[in-house]
Amino acid sequence: MNLVEKTVKKNVVFRGKILVLRYDDAVLPDGKPCTREFIDHPGGAGVLFVRDGKVLLVRQYRYVYGEETLEIPAGKLGAGEDPAKAAARELEEESGLEAESLEHWFTLYPTPGYTNEKLYIYYAESVKQGHVHPDEGEFVNSEYYPVEEAMQMIRDGRIRDAKTIAAIQRYLLEKKQ
Repeated sequence: MNLVEKTVKKNVVFRGKILVLRYDDAVLPDGKPCTREFIDHPGGAGVLFVRDGKVLLVRQYRYVYGEETLEIPAGKLGAGEDPAKAAARELEEESGLEAESLEHWFTLYPTPGYTNEKLYIYYAESVKQGHVHPDEGEFVNSEYYPVEEAMQMIRDGRIRDAKTIAAIQRYLLEKKQ
């Protein structure tokens, strides 16, 4: 069975700095018309780094949740930006570490029901010390946690960020092989 829906018309409702809100007129596989509402997002990249059994996480206040979160260093892709370069940039901006090598681990679709955002997740094999230089208006603290403590933080709900959970669990899968 063909599952493809065809776009008839793209309608922009709002264009902001980090996203575009759209509703598209489309046609279902059976030929019936439909409307698809979604957030058009350029995507992002994140990087997991583990040193001496401790995972690097950044703590920051997330306005939309009204609380601090613990996440792997990550950020939005610039227009046409290579995800690996974005991951390396975010690692340095948020932690002061420069990745000497990055391995692409996976691409995550965080919420496929209402956004086209893709998150490219990398693993930093080795790093050297650079300098922290967060974006204007960005306030983060870099913190290291033993991997097992990070897993406990996932289990008890202190780490809720999907990309971080997926990256740490991938690390544990790789480590067990």
